[in-house]
Amino acid sequence: MAKSTSLVPVSSSLSPWREMDELFDRMLDLRRWSKLWPAEREFEWRPATDIVETDKEFVFKAELPGVKKDEVSVELEGNTLTIKGERKEEKEEKGKKMHRVERFYGSFMRSFTLPENVDAKAITAEMKDGVLEVHLPKTAAPERKATKIEVK
Repeated sequence: MAKSTSLVPVSSSLSPWREMDELFDRMLDLRRWSKLWPAEREFEWRPATDIVETDKEFVFKAELPGVKKDEVSVELEGNTLTIKGERKEEKEEKGKKMHRVERFYGSFMRSFTLPENVDAKAITAEMKDGVLEVHLPKTAAPERKATKIEVK
């Protein structure tokens, strides 16, 4: 199962710990170190994704160079946005020899937990110059009232 990144804000005092957790997750990612666990190879790479928030929307920008728009899927299930697809490996041509392969190929997936104020019916996505942009318009934040709970 792929890890989900949350958009729900965390206290800034916890931010260094969250960053440290993400650093260790990347460092200990078994997919980078071993091909022994086939279950870990389901998704070969994770595209870098920027998330920008404005007053009116969230904008996701995922780097997908070499991926065609019909090879990308953007789905919303509940409050989880998932971007997945595949970048096909270039085949070696006869008479040419590969000396170094640094780009990632194969299946990819990123999942993000969205806050409650996203208008699911108005989400749009566009692929341009190797960057997938997903626009998630905001709705009015649900009003939260304090509720007194009786202790028995």
